[in-house]
Amino acid sequence: MTLIDMNASRGRVDGGIGLTLDKPVISITAERSDIIEVTGCGEHAQRMKNSVAALLPQGEGIRINIEKDYPSHIGMGSGTQAALAAGMAVNRLFDLNLTVREIALEVGRGGTSGIGVAAFEKGGFILDGGHKFSEKKAFLPSAASRLPPAPILLRKDFPDVPIVVAIPQQKGASMKNEVNIFQKECPVPLREVEELSHIILMTLLPALAEKDIASFGSSINDIQELGFKKREVALQPVSKVLMKLLNEGGAYGAGMSSFGPTVYAFGEDAEELRKIAGEFLGSTGQVFITKARNKGAKIKIN
Repeated sequence: MTLIDMNASRGRVDGGIGLTLDKPVISITAERSDIIEVTGCGEHAQRMKNSVAALLPQGEGIRINIEKDYPSHIGMGSGTQAALAAGMAVNRLFDLNLTVREIALEVGRGGTSGIGVAAFEKGGFILDGGHKFSEKKAFLPSAASRLPPAPILLRKDFPDVPIVVAIPQQKGASMKNEVNIFQKECPVPLREVEELSHIILMTLLPALAEKDIASFGSSINDIQELGFKKREVALQPVSKVLMKLLNEGGAYGAGMSSFGPTVYAFGEDAEELRKIAGEFLGSTGQVFITKARNKGAKIKIN
């Protein structure tokens, strides 16, 4: 949903709020092998190979088959989920007894936003507390930061309401481009961070506690105009137009996920919102209705 403090003048940096969704998903099967092998559908094979290589005991191998996957660099955290899924497979198959946070550190995820790691572990709505700037020393995306995942300040079940997800065809920022954006746009003005924090603490979180999705959605709209999120949205004009159309079409609120271009929306008539997004994107994007997932990754051992 958003990073919170990309100013860092008060001693901490990052922090964020986010929500775990039921779909899209990454699903894998894994077994011991003499070699490291990743097969199946999807684009995360190399990321999974890198993750298992970071964790495998010396001389051991693993065979992973990707059964379901979804694209990278669309603002939906697929890189973190792919890396953690592969890492957890090694953890379970070889009885390493690592926690999800320990796996995340080994595979290099969670160094900026702790949302993806906590989503894998417990699901639901998540608020994380960021990192000490004295330890991080720079404004960097998760892929370029080797710090442990941020502490989780709040994890709460999200109401059982439909959520419209619309994914334009273009990609969001990634790799070197993502690092450059952080360096160019940060630090953001402290006044914006303070206003964003006020909205989260005194509007969005109370709305969540009272299951007031209309007020929650209104808070999401406000967030798009502040802090680092405002700068992310400015880089995705298609997403910005789509959010406007969804709000005009009756959404309680619409936001851009991470660097985008994925847009999500809450509203009383989810099917109408799906139709609006579908007509706008046409054949150049994907639109579906999902719900929050209030539990972590499903792990089954045969």
